[in-house]
Amino acid sequence: MKKLLLATAVAVSFSSFAQDRFADVQINAEEVGTNVHMLTGAGGNMALMPGPDGVLLIDDQYQQMAEKVGAKVNELTGEDVRYVINTHFHGDHVGSNMWLRQNHDATILAHDNVRERLSSDSDFDAAGLPQLTFDSTVTLHINGDTVHVFYLPNGHTDGDVAVWFEQANVLHPGDLFFNERFPFIDLGSGGDVDGYIENVETLISKINDETVIIPGHGPKATRADYQRFVNMIKETKAEVDAMRNQGMALEDALGNGLSEKWSPWAWNFITEERWIKTLY
Repeated sequence: MKKLLLATAVAVSFSSFAQDRFADVQINAEEVGTNVHMLTGAGGNMALMPGPDGVLLIDDQYQQMAEKVGAKVNELTGEDVRYVINTHFHGDHVGSNMWLRQNHDATILAHDNVRERLSSDSDFDAAGLPQLTFDSTVTLHINGDTVHVFYLPNGHTDGDVAVWFEQANVLHPGDLFFNERFPFIDLGSGGDVDGYIENVETLISKINDETVIIPGHGPKATRADYQRFVNMIKETKAEVDAMRNQGMALEDALGNGLSEKWSPWAWNFITEERWIKTLY
């Protein structure tokens, strides 16, 4: 009986912690291009485009943030969300899918692999699955802009898409950009370090110095910031490759560490140790 009571208390405590984590988080908005806003809160950064053709939202954060996301959209536009594009399948980018579909009647778009992965996730409600999927590219002619959505294979995951607002000249590359920090590359879900680098360089080649970038995580950015980010990946990869070529086991490489100049890129989720493991 005591074990049962203890287990119940732990479960209640964990649930309360999970809720409290989001209790004081607010959704903030900044207009970063003509009729395009960057929204931040908890989880991946979002992009918002209002207009006569309906509100378009790129990503929608954690499930626990759903009502706050909806309220912020209503505050900014006076409308519900009509379209959602998921840049990939991770919960901090798709968690509000179900709520937006049920409460805003939103239509959700994503790559084929996103729907497939979410369909097999027992923790994800099927009501939030993307209704429209594609295997390569899709273009939305919406709210006076041309919005290009294109697939970039095997980088962060196997279902990544980037979204470029052509007239506004704003790019949302999802988690193919962690500004000012080491990225999470989901090796267990089709992610690949070399593919990640290739995809970032592809995106950099498509934009110019005036492009505003809404990264998956971190502050808004420029093309120069994006170049700095991919340079970091290539240089830290070269350091780890050199250690491995010298015969260092992973444990030795972890003990040796990266050059000191990379320490500011480490953060609570992707520490230097975890980044070395990814690269190794």
